[in-house]
Amino acid sequence: MAPRWHISRAEGELTLSRQLPARFDVVATTTLPVGDPMRLAHQIRQDMWRALQRVRGFSPVVRLTRQGEVIRVEAGGRVVAPVAPGLASEIGAVLACPARRARWVAQAQRSGRTL
Repeated sequence: MAPRWHISRAEGELTLSRQLPARFDVVATTTLPVGDPMRLAHQIRQDMWRALQRVRGFSPVVRLTRQGEVIRVEAGGRVVAPVAPGLASEIGAVLACPARRARWVAQAQRSGRTL
């Protein structure tokens, strides 16, 4: 089976998306400690999808950018229909969840790879 996700890399940056070009019709941001960008991107994407799979036409996008000793996370994606009010807040709630953040960081630090 062919990969279902597009991975774009630039210096200090990784973008994971279902479609190209990656597009943010809706986005929320946070920062996390440095860790394996692929593990972080996939874990964030999975949790975001679980929370938003009811949103018709939603296609997740996660962009990680290294900023010194942290990674800036932009999570959101493409939405076919008009963006519902509060959708960015729902994504922000996923990113702010302490249990999810702890799991993402623990998984990302297992490999030792960084951006």
